Amino acid sequence: ANLVLHQTVERIHVGKKYGDIPRGIFVVRGENVVLLGEIDLEKESDTPLQQVSIEEILEEQRVEQQAKQESEKLKVQALKKRGLCVPRADTLDEY
Repeated sequence: ANLVLHQTVERIHVGKKYGDIPRGIFVVRGENVVLLGEIDLEKESDTPLQQVSIEEILEEQRVEQQAKQESEKLKVQALKKRGLCVPRADTLDEY
């Protein structure tokens, strides 16, 4: 069965912080549904996560992604120095 989700929210987690981005109405084809759940509002307030603004969580996410990219570059450089070659992620689907 297909799902129509009303007042949907995208929740982004970065470290111990999270931000909710309102997304509105979503229609999801049933074949794409793997898991469906509902947030228990009583348990949600017990989480150790800190809610922050949308702008702040998006900035935190951008910084985290940049750090991962830099780490990956350093890893590839170290492997190249040792004579090893790492295939690019976008070429892995070809095999």
